[in-house]
Amino acid sequence: MAKKQEVAVRHYDVILAPHITEKSTLLSEFDAVVFKVANDATKPQIKEAVEALFDVKVKGVNTVVQKGKTKRWKGRPYKRSDFKKAIVTLAEGQSIDVTGGV
Repeated sequence: MAKKQEVAVRHYDVILAPHITEKSTLLSEFDAVVFKVANDATKPQIKEAVEALFDVKVKGVNTVVQKGKTKRWKGRPYKRSDFKKAIVTLAEGQSIDVTGGV
């Protein structure tokens, strides 16, 4: 019983949040969903976490490290944090409703 809870906690550490933008919404036509993931997460870990959390079959995972923008606040520059996002392609006919919670 403790093992199952341990696995679930690890999956929640890998998948941080859905990444909802215009471009990610257009990807949903091609059975793809975009998530913000942990910076040290690997593609197999992301696939395992999505399949466990959402009960879907994952066909492929592509990852991108989005570099943080340099911005200014009160004249002083600062840099937003880098983050990793994963484009998860689902098997034919599968879907994930990212507007609902897990």
